[in-house]
Amino acid sequence: MSASRRLDLDALLGSALAAARAGGAIVADAFGTPVDAREKAPGDWVSQTDTASERAIRAALADAAPDIPFFGEEEGGDRGPVGWLVDPVDGTANFLHRFPVVGVSVALVADDEPVVGVVHAPMLGETFTARQGGGAHRNGEPIRVSDRPAGQAILATGTPFRAKSTRLPEYLGVFERALLAFEDLRRAGAASLDLCWTAAGTFDGYFEAALGPWDVAAGALLVREAGGLVTDWRGDPGAWLNSGDVVAASPALHSRVLAAIAGTAGG
Repeated sequence: MSASRRLDLDALLGSALAAARAGGAIVADAFGTPVDAREKAPGDWVSQTDTASERAIRAALADAAPDIPFFGEEEGGDRGPVGWLVDPVDGTANFLHRFPVVGVSVALVADDEPVVGVVHAPMLGETFTARQGGGAHRNGEPIRVSDRPAGQAILATGTPFRAKSTRLPEYLGVFERALLAFEDLRRAGAASLDLCWTAAGTFDGYFEAALGPWDVAAGALLVREAGGLVTDWRGDPGAWLNSGDVVAASPALHSRVLAAIAGTAGG
């Protein structure tokens, strides 16, 4: 029996939602005020709000599900066959620049597959939720991926800021090919929300490289539950969580995005 079959996913989704809102309240309260921040690596920031949000989420989940391991982006934790993956402030650079595209991402992963996901955008008034087999929702309303053709499709993306020195030349080629293959590209700076907006059909697809599993686990589940496909850059549906190279899109466009990445005609 898979680990997810032993879990009460509806109850755990409720716990994840409450925890994300607890973290989001801290983020919203601090937004627009001076905060202490440091650069972990070029372009990769952490603030006192990140750690405060993560601790609030950790405490909420420990109360609700004390036997499930917790791993957060900022202070780490424990990993297991079943465990929480949390990004307490996805889009810290946005947060520091007072750009409100910021998400709080809480995912439950079982056997390397996300089974519960919540992305809460406290400054935007949007909350995205999903659990395996239960569909995807925004503020409680069902959402689906788009059905636009490639010529009318707008894709979200993000530069590989954690691996700029090694991955940027590769990415620039992908960027150019995608810009030619689709109507346009957007970069909002928060992977979790890019995935949620792909799930909701606002964007028609999303690709990015060198991400952390906490960045994408919850949003990728939203895409899958909204009828989309999620793979790594080679088209492997089982490798993206660990590689951090993510492609998410509607079934009609997914192969076209992979073709743009590979530099082939495809699709």
